[in-house]
Amino acid sequence: MDLAAYLVKAVLLEGRSPREVASAHGVSKTWVYELLARYRRDGDAGLVARSKRPKSSPSRVSDKLEDEIVALRKTLTEEGFDGGAATIQYHLAKKHRSVPSVSSIWRVLVRRGFVVPEPHKRPKSSYIRFVADLPNECWQQDTTHWLLADGTDVEILDVIDDHSRLCVAAVARLITKAADVVATFHESAAQYGYPASVLSDNGAIFTAESRHGVCVMESELLALGIAYKHSRPYHPQTCGKVERFHQTLKKYLAKQPRPRTVAELQTQLDCFRRYYNEERPHRALKRKTPAEAFAARTKAVPSTPKLKIPPHCRVRQDKIDNHGRVTLRYRSRLHHVGLGRGRKGTRVLILVADLDVRVMTHEGELLRHLTLDPTRDYQPMDPKNGP
Repeated sequence: MDLAAYLVKAVLLEGRSPREVASAHGVSKTWVYELLARYRRDGDAGLVARSKRPKSSPSRVSDKLEDEIVALRKTLTEEGFDGGAATIQYHLAKKHRSVPSVSSIWRVLVRRGFVVPEPHKRPKSSYIRFVADLPNECWQQDTTHWLLADGTDVEILDVIDDHSRLCVAAVARLITKAADVVATFHESAAQYGYPASVLSDNGAIFTAESRHGVCVMESELLALGIAYKHSRPYHPQTCGKVERFHQTLKKYLAKQPRPRTVAELQTQLDCFRRYYNEERPHRALKRKTPAEAFAARTKAVPSTPKLKIPPHCRVRQDKIDNHGRVTLRYRSRLHHVGLGRGRKGTRVLILVADLDVRVMTHEGELLRHLTLDPTRDYQPMDPKNGP
């Protein structure tokens, strides 16, 4: 016998007062009177536990709006974008004057079976977070990989702003070289301004410290007065924001048709970058978009003293190839210097002082003296004056 039936029998059969029974069993006397009234009206059926759900819920999400929430969830997920409750609320607010709370949307997703319970995660309070105070105070950069339809591995260079999470660049290349990193950096700076500092891992295209030298990116930043920082080896958490961005990007790419060419992949990257920067609310930014967060504050600028990079001098030996050229590397980029097919097979000395290049035979005959043009792969001969 459950408690409700016991209390009713105690009053009706034993003749005890409702107040005495309620006090003896630690319940409200009002509930005892209610049980007695229900029993007299409905008999034993009146003592069955009843739902506490209200007869009406004016604030309940309508069926039509629930369907819209579900449709948004499906669309965002299928396209590879974030489909959480806060993101759905952000998109609903563009179409409706009044929208449900994030918790109400979350309950709709749970009720419709879109939210899978997860084990308890590490509490956020246990993490030590570092966030730049201003836009352009620090850019994080790193490379990741993606496969084309034929299995070709492509490298993607991602650059994000530490403060706003703005995707400054996402560029696909078959092989990303040190010179490509510099080119992407200048293209991004032309659009967003030069940062005060840059953070990367210890990849060979980012630093030559392990080789006891200075790579082209390092010398470029020194000349611009931009601080250059590197993560501790085997500690990707230092560049955690760009590492997390890789995951978000790949989640999107996995939902797209597998690209057949690098150009097709770049088109997908450009589409994602526009949506990520301008439409997707970011949880770490209190649901602002990265573009909004980037525009909200004054931008940081380079502040370290600019260093004049001394000319790089070296002497190397080479042999003129069958096409009448020798090859010279400048700031990680190969350049071909024309000397004429008539001299093929000739062994030469090349004296390089930054952009000043002299090519001569071992006997001392000067074959060509030129100022290297870093923007051109091939340095042609002057048809009028010869080498």
